Amino acid sequence: MHRQLISKRLAVLLLIGFVGLLASAFGPVAYSVYDGKPPRRYEKTEAEWQKVLTPAQFAVMRKRGTERAFTSALASNHAHGVYRCAGCHEPLFSSDTKFESGTGWPSFYKPISKSIVKDVSDTSYGMVRTEVQCAVCDAHLGHVFDDGPAPTGLRYCINGVALEFVRKP
Repeated sequence: MHRQLISKRLAVLLLIGFVGLLASAFGPVAYSVYDGKPPRRYEKTEAEWQKVLTPAQFAVMRKRGTERAFTSALASNHAHGVYRCAGCHEPLFSSDTKFESGTGWPSFYKPISKSIVKDVSDTSYGMVRTEVQCAVCDAHLGHVFDDGPAPTGLRYCINGVALEFVRKP
């Protein structure tokens, strides 16, 4: 009995590994991940990030800054498409979940997959908030609040410089 259990667990692990190999061979796939981890990792040193990001992107995405409200063209973007991480290009939010929050930042009520963003406790500036990071490259994206619309009641308030928009036909 014990040997059968070990064999079944080994078979499941091998299957998960095979699916992972297929995913890496054919590029990004749907985010149905078995263990809740992001589909890949994207890592650079701070010096490498400084070379590939603009100064504004680096200040927000690597130093946890915030862009000024109403400065991003993406806040008022109404085109159909996908919002990707400006650092690693991972799809994060769909235009289908974007809404007008009136805050001056692009706002979404849910990410493409919960495993593609990380929620991190943020107690800076004497407040208790939940920071949102890209789960692939650890970039600071913004914050999530519980005052959003149905169906989730969440408002992912994201810095526009941390995003790139890819229009879908």
